[in-house]
Amino acid sequence: MPHKYLLKEFEDFARSAENAESLMQHVSKRIHIHIPRYNWIGFYLVSKKDPGTLVLGPHAGSFTPTPKISWGQGLCGAAASTGSTVVSDNVAQDPRYIQASDLVRSQISVPVLTVGKIVGAFNVESYFLAAFQKQVERDFVEGCAKIVGRCLEKTAIPDLVRV
Repeated sequence: MPHKYLLKEFEDFARSAENAESLMQHVSKRIHIHIPRYNWIGFYLVSKKDPGTLVLGPHAGSFTPTPKISWGQGLCGAAASTGSTVVSDNVAQDPRYIQASDLVRSQISVPVLTVGKIVGAFNVESYFLAAFQKQVERDFVEGCAKIVGRCLEKTAIPDLVRV
């Protein structure tokens, strides 16, 4: 896997992370810096105040994201509501895509789970078509989501609900 060094770094960071939020911020920033074809990286978390809403969590990227998404809305909401990875090779042809930038061409959204419960979605967007078509890219993004999910099992974010 081409990004094994990042996954190892994230696992090491998770062991000493003060909380899951710091891990999510670290993951977002490091991927944004080290994988130029990934232009926006971030987390949407299930809101404790409104479990039908995903709220923007730690992120890094070149545009302002949507601050909240209804459960099932968009590719992030689809990943969270189905518990499955959602990939769009061409967001312009995907009616589920919520446009935050007209430069985005493809997106992957992966559910974040703790103890089998969905707590959010990890989202990566690219200015290139089909950036997540290869299984190795999907495995990397899913691996990041798993590391964050395990960290969330040990630490809590106050505004987080598990559904």
